[in-house]
Amino acid sequence: MALAIDGITVDQAVETAMTCIEAGELCRVVTPNGEFALAADKNPAFLNAINSARIILPDGISVVLAAKIIGRPLGGKVAGIHFAGELCAAMGRKGKRLYILGAKPGVAEKAAENLAAKHPGLVIAGTQDGYYKPEDEPAIVQAIAEARADALFIAMGAPRSELFAVQYGERMGVSVMAGIGGSVDIFAGVSKRAPAIFIKLGLEWFYRLCKEPWRFKRMMRLPLYLLKAVSWRLRHGKVKD
Repeated sequence: MALAIDGITVDQAVETAMTCIEAGELCRVVTPNGEFALAADKNPAFLNAINSARIILPDGISVVLAAKIIGRPLGGKVAGIHFAGELCAAMGRKGKRLYILGAKPGVAEKAAENLAAKHPGLVIAGTQDGYYKPEDEPAIVQAIAEARADALFIAMGAPRSELFAVQYGERMGVSVMAGIGGSVDIFAGVSKRAPAIFIKLGLEWFYRLCKEPWRFKRMMRLPLYLLKAVSWRLRHGKVKD
């Protein structure tokens, strides 16, 4: 259970991010769930990218449950898409600049268009899909730097998004970098988020599985993560503050 998770609300996360933007400080935001945790167990670079981030959101219900099992309960789930939406609203009020990197061709552009329409004052600094050739990456990093973005949403999957932010964060000059996965597809209208009742009951994963049954194999890894939390608790007892 080496993965660090912040007990934080979405308002606190947005406030921290906006403070970093105003101060020009680097702020990486990660959104780990049970899948992240299992992958990070086998990938030290990914684990370090998560644990060294400024804001580590409890994005999945599995990490919330695991934290409770080991005796360090969190305030609740804070979905990456919720954080991203609230950050865009706050940035819009201040006239800040957003760059979106990732997703399929055309999706980032549509997401940016929708976000700008929803949050007047939000400036779109640029977009780039995630299906570029490796040799094009330096030019893309340079383009992001030249765009003078205050925040960068990265949607290239894990751990690629998180490792990209670690590798190029200093070079891009962006204050807030957040890996937000499939949220860009939802912002673009390509995918739909679960209805409110599923979100409230912590069953957003189940709704997604029903809509995308090919995820079954991946979803079945989540009980393994919870079993690891139980095993840790049995071996070590309740976490002591």
